Amino acid sequence: MDLLSEPILVPHFEWDAQQLYKHNNHWWRIQSSLPNKGVPFAFILYADKTHLLSSGNVKGYLVIARCANLPVHIRNCAGIGGSRLVGWLPIVPEDAKQSHKLSYTNLKYIVWHEAFLKFLEVIILYSKTGFAHKCFDDITCWLYALILLLSADYEEQCVMALIRGTGSLCPCPICLVPSTKLCDHTVTYPIQKVEDAQIRVKLYEENHIAGEAALKEQGLQPINNIFWRVENSNFHETISQDLLHAFHTGLYGHHIHEEAKNLAELLRRSALKQINEYGLNHFCQVTNISLRDGNKFQDISKQFLFAAHNVLTKQKSKAGYMLLQCIASYLVVDMYISLNTQTESTLAAGEAAYSDFLKCLDEYVNIAGDSTKNWNFLKVHAGKHIFHNIQEKGAAQNFSTRPNEKQHGPLRHMYLCQTNRKDITNQLLQLDHRILVSELIGGHIAQLDEQHLQKLKDTDDNDPDDINDPEDTKNIGASFQGHIYLSSPQHPMSFTDVEEANSSLHTFDQFRKKFSIFINEFLPAHNIPLPDGMTWLRPAAQDKLQEYCYLKVHYKSVVDWKLATNYLRCSPSFHGHERCDWALIHTHDKDSNTKNIFAQILFMFKYTVGDQHLDLALVLPMDAPIGPQLAIDQDLRFTWLHAQPAASSEFLSIYSIICGALLVPDYANPHQDFFLVDVVDSDMFLHSQKNALI
Repeated sequence: MDLLSEPILVPHFEWDAQQLYKHNNHWWRIQSSLPNKGVPFAFILYADKTHLLSSGNVKGYLVIARCANLPVHIRNCAGIGGSRLVGWLPIVPEDAKQSHKLSYTNLKYIVWHEAFLKFLEVIILYSKTGFAHKCFDDITCWLYALILLLSADYEEQCVMALIRGTGSLCPCPICLVPSTKLCDHTVTYPIQKVEDAQIRVKLYEENHIAGEAALKEQGLQPINNIFWRVENSNFHETISQDLLHAFHTGLYGHHIHEEAKNLAELLRRSALKQINEYGLNHFCQVTNISLRDGNKFQDISKQFLFAAHNVLTKQKSKAGYMLLQCIASYLVVDMYISLNTQTESTLAAGEAAYSDFLKCLDEYVNIAGDSTKNWNFLKVHAGKHIFHNIQEKGAAQNFSTRPNEKQHGPLRHMYLCQTNRKDITNQLLQLDHRILVSELIGGHIAQLDEQHLQKLKDTDDNDPDDINDPEDTKNIGASFQGHIYLSSPQHPMSFTDVEEANSSLHTFDQFRKKFSIFINEFLPAHNIPLPDGMTWLRPAAQDKLQEYCYLKVHYKSVVDWKLATNYLRCSPSFHGHERCDWALIHTHDKDSNTKNIFAQILFMFKYTVGDQHLDLALVLPMDAPIGPQLAIDQDLRFTWLHAQPAASSEFLSIYSIICGALLVPDYANPHQDFFLVDVVDSDMFLHSQKNALI
């Protein structure tokens, strides 16, 4: 509630729903139903247990709240207006003798709901009565408190919805799908209803035998749910399928990835070694490690295809090859779910992609037969709801648990470094409050500094230093000349120095001669006059070049139509390794027709002609002919690129670069053949899906 009076945040509150997928339809319906032209004061609540010690002996049960009326870039951060630790739930001790009894499970659920009620008392009151609030524009609104979203993994969803979980007849917290039909997406089952649960719980209170049978039929617990008391907060609607737990950790990490490891193990040991030695980013090996972090599984899933496609081939393992097709289809689904702005077309494409994934999975199960696991589990069923969740509640980032999971780390650090490990609940809550106070103080100081700088700018709007500040995003057009900014300058070098330093690389063969031809074609084409009336510019061996190792590329995102930035590097030693990034560039073919191609950036530099400072680069194009498309490229959705010979490197203007790109080598021919990785960047993914790249 204190957020409403925070001056830093008041300009950012959004009170009126908009019927767009960027926002949500769920909010729209709630606001339409409120009396007195009221508007929602909406909360996103998250609860989860966390291990404060890696041994698991000390646990905490945190409750985190966010305000849904604030923009997602504010509420999903850890600063002012972001997540706040609002409570600490009691943990019922585990008892091996009682753990499988319904009465003991009910006890844990009752304790959870009665404790959570303490956090909801004010929300329950204001959800019924509402309250007046004077907004930033001096208009008084009547606000109704409500819970818009519940963010949780499946275990917590079971507690929130008071269902019996995976062993019950209806394990889904959203719909009444039978436990035997979780992988069947051809049938849409009824949504769970609060009124139905209330009737069955009341029947249980009157007649335990009849009530238990009725509750068991829908997998419900015989407990009154405290969320029933909050108006306009149907928890079957507020609960959403979480991408981190349902897909990255569950569907891929604990099922698809484990299946891929098992199939690789059926081949010779060298197959596992070949996958592990591919050079996966951040992972020395992936087939013989155990992980619990969904973020790690997400990273592995985007790299595994390129490491395993030459191992799990159709000839060596039909089941393994079919599973790779499942992974390729899964990655498309993952990308569509992850988009931060959704449209009707992306939602339809995402649902179609999930149908394709299920078909691939069915084919894999038929090929693998009895050797595979049972794929009738809840994580497969998650795809039935997640696109509907997006349509109703906005992009998946709105209900993701990922921003909340990040809060576990700071709490562990506080426990280990700032408590005496006794009565930790009060100590941790006090420490978190101190962090909040320091953030508020720092935020107010930063706001005063910003206001002071704005006053200085207002008094001198024509200050050239302000106009040419390359870091000022308001002046990108002036400072970047469109979208480019070079940085990390090195010592000036002569043409001779460049050729000698790179004498072992064929890409730098005849560097000065090749540059001379390029510059004499480039200057007239761009109406840049040659100095001193020259007709042909002949760069001398001792002419200086200014090398740069870092490049910012600004471009318009096709995901949210905002300015996006890629950070590209061309450095002989980046964290101890050579790094030459790739980019999508705009160029011309031999017939002067425009085209877009991928190229590797080999050398970035400035060269001065007269009073003109030219930003140039030496690149290796990836547009060599590749012949007919192979079956594996179609099956695994590969975009295969073939590099031109090293001696065919060419110069171009830095301003020809459209955006960055990620390519990985094919280890069968790592110096010539590359694959485009379009599943790590939403813009590249959408371009690739539209076949608009090249």
